[in-house]
Amino acid sequence: MPESLPRHGNDHDMYRNHSGDPRRWDGRYHSSTLSNASIHDFAILEYRNTIGGRVWSTDFGQDKHGEPYVIEFGANWRSYMASGQVEQAHKHGLKNTPDNVSSVLTYDETGYNDYQHLLDAFGDLKSIAFRAAGQMLLDNIQDSNARTGFAMAGWNPPRNDMKAQAVEWWDWASPEASSFIFGVAAENLTFNQFGEDNHMVVDPRGYSTIIEREASTFLHKEVQDRRLWLNTQVTDIEYSRNGVKITNNDGSCITAAYAICTFSLGVLQNDVVQFHPALPTWKQTAIQKFSMGTYTKIFLQFDETFWPSDTQFFLYASPNTRGYYPIFQSLSKHDFMPGSNILFVTVVDEQAYRVERQPDEQTKEEILSVLREMFPEKHISDPTAFVYPRWSYEPWAYGSYSNWPVGTTLEMHQNLRANVDRLWFAGEATSAAYFGFLHGAWFEGREAGQQIAAMLQDECAHASNDVACGDRTHYDVLHGTTPIDAYTGINGWPVNSTDL
Repeated sequence: MPESLPRHGNDHDMYRNHSGDPRRWDGRYHSSTLSNASIHDFAILEYRNTIGGRVWSTDFGQDKHGEPYVIEFGANWRSYMASGQVEQAHKHGLKNTPDNVSSVLTYDETGYNDYQHLLDAFGDLKSIAFRAAGQMLLDNIQDSNARTGFAMAGWNPPRNDMKAQAVEWWDWASPEASSFIFGVAAENLTFNQFGEDNHMVVDPRGYSTIIEREASTFLHKEVQDRRLWLNTQVTDIEYSRNGVKITNNDGSCITAAYAICTFSLGVLQNDVVQFHPALPTWKQTAIQKFSMGTYTKIFLQFDETFWPSDTQFFLYASPNTRGYYPIFQSLSKHDFMPGSNILFVTVVDEQAYRVERQPDEQTKEEILSVLREMFPEKHISDPTAFVYPRWSYEPWAYGSYSNWPVGTTLEMHQNLRANVDRLWFAGEATSAAYFGFLHGAWFEGREAGQQIAAMLQDECAHASNDVACGDRTHYDVLHGTTPIDAYTGINGWPVNSTDL
């Protein structure tokens, strides 16, 4: 078995924009960082037959010449002006165009219905809520979920106000499930540092072009580099203070001084890889504490553009179900895929899990019913092409992006990113500042590579504006905020639970 530095390519990393949408980029910069540090004895293990992970494109439909379009199941947006990401997009000529979130029309089950005023109202109250979340972080106030934060800012519509629910969904899909403080912090840190622009990638080569081109700077180009192991499924990881051993489902294995585990949070939570010894309790708890969301884009191509061709987004308020095919985006516009007659609709969480469990035909008929409600004056025929991924079923992902639950502390997150002996961890989920964002994966991959490269050279690394030497900090025991002597009748606790 060769002596090398493996990492498994399951960090299919995502980002969210200000609408709460998970949008993606992969953070494969561990090996590039090692190569830049003159460390060339490494291996990259990829589950699929290509690099890119959750940066995943596919052919779809056809243009007037019979050639397919390229759509992105995963990463679809270039994130703002994030350091490195924009540089790589420019370097490799990645075709992209900015989204215009103000180009939106609103609908319900009766057709066009103007409730733009609700979008404006939520935008104003959201700004108030975000300032409050930032102050809570500064003052070390106990966390709440985003639902509570919005209510305290003045946004508390009835659950049966479906137009308000649709507007809220577009800005924050799952407020009950998300940390108010850290969810807001991730957005604020991103927007305040990198700017407001969201650029949608519409490159016919696919978004993964960036990853492939960057990999070509340190992998051999003419023949497949023997350090890149494609179609390789890791089944077991043995680790200690002396090194690691990676075993694959075909019986092959690699030993190494260090390994960087970039499995998605979903893969770690589904126990599809066995660790020897079992990961310590503090690590397992952190893995299970965070959540893995699912974000599904469903693509349809029609024989005509029956929707307003000058509008980018179409928001639908279901009369019964929040998040039921709520937002459609046109790709048929200028600078996207003009003349393509392609729409895609986004669903997340429970609605995404539901459509993943049902046949394509049922999903297609549901969407057509919604579109016929939105455009009752139009004759809408069946789409000529239809496709969507099933993220929660993909064994190399088991979901789309990580989420920070309410009441989860920075120390708990540090346990998620901390190494265990010679086994290190990276990916968007391990980024405290940018979890769920693609540039979080980029920064985390770079930092893990820098720290390991430094240790291999008996040096300290300069990471995140600090000097990092040796192992990352972790917390064996994390205590709550309420001491045992506070469990009294005065605080509504009339029984002694320790004597029961």
